[in-house]
Amino acid sequence: LDMVGLADKRDAYVRQLSGGMKRRLLVAKALVHSPPVLVLDEPTAGVDIELRRQLWENVRRLHEQGATIVLTTHYLEEAEELCDDIAIIHEGEVVAHEPKNQILKRVDRKTLVIQPVEPLNAVPDSLAGNDAEIREDGSLAITYRFGKQSVTELIEKAKSGGLTIEDLRTEEADLEDVFMALTYSRGESSDGGDSSEDSAG
Repeated sequence: LDMVGLADKRDAYVRQLSGGMKRRLLVAKALVHSPPVLVLDEPTAGVDIELRRQLWENVRRLHEQGATIVLTTHYLEEAEELCDDIAIIHEGEVVAHEPKNQILKRVDRKTLVIQPVEPLNAVPDSLAGNDAEIREDGSLAITYRFGKQSVTELIEKAKSGGLTIEDLRTEEADLEDVFMALTYSRGESSDGGDSSEDSAG
C-alpha cells in the first residue's frame, strides 16, 4: 500500500475508493506475492505525475530483483523510460518488436538546435533546402538525416549565413517519432478514423 500511495486508505472499503485508487489497488494486489512474471495493463492510467514516477521506480526495483514485467501503455514516454524490449501495436497488429536501442534507430533523423548570439528574424538563406525553423525560445532547429548530413556541415552552413553561435546541442529521435513513422503510413492507407488500439509495451 505504501508503494502505490494508499497507506492512508488501508482501513477503507474498496467501494469508497476513486477509480484511480482502485487501479492502484489492483497494482498492489499483483505485487503482493512477488511474482516472477508480472503483467501490468496501463498501471499509471488516471494517476497523477508524482504517483506515476513512484510506480516507475517500483517497477524498476522489481525488474532489478529479477522479475519479468510485461507492460502495456499508451504513454510512449513510459515505454521508453522503463522497457528493454518494445512492441508497437497498431490496429491489432504488431508492427515492430525489438530491443529499445534498435527500435529507436528506425528513425534516422536528428535535430541540431543552435542558440544564436543575436535573435533571428528568419532562417538564414544559407540553410535554404534544409528542414529548419525558429523555435519560440529563439533557437534555430535544423532536422536532418544523420546518414546523409553531418553536424559540421550544418554548422558551417549556419555560419556562412552570418549566424554567430552561442550554444548548440543535438536532439535524438524518441519513441514517439518511431511510433508515428511506423503507424502514419498504415493509417493513411486504411479507411481512416482514430484507433483506440495503438499502444506500446
